[in-house]
Amino acid sequence: MPKKIRELISLLEKSGFTNRGGKDSHRNFLHPSGVKVTISGKPGSDALKYQETEVKSKIAEAKK
Repeated sequence: MPKKIRELISLLEKSGFTNRGGKDSHRNFLHPSGVKVTISGKPGSDALKYQETEVKSKIAEAKK
């Protein structure tokens, strides 16, 4: 079962990313190390597989 967009946002925030806002359903997150990621979709919507993969990859990149 896919994660919800709100779960991906929560994972990013717990990893130190801050929400820089966005336009419409897009949210831009920035980590203090300079890693950026954009998440699109309503918070209650199911996340697509590529979004889950991208979030995991960006969190791993920020930890380096």
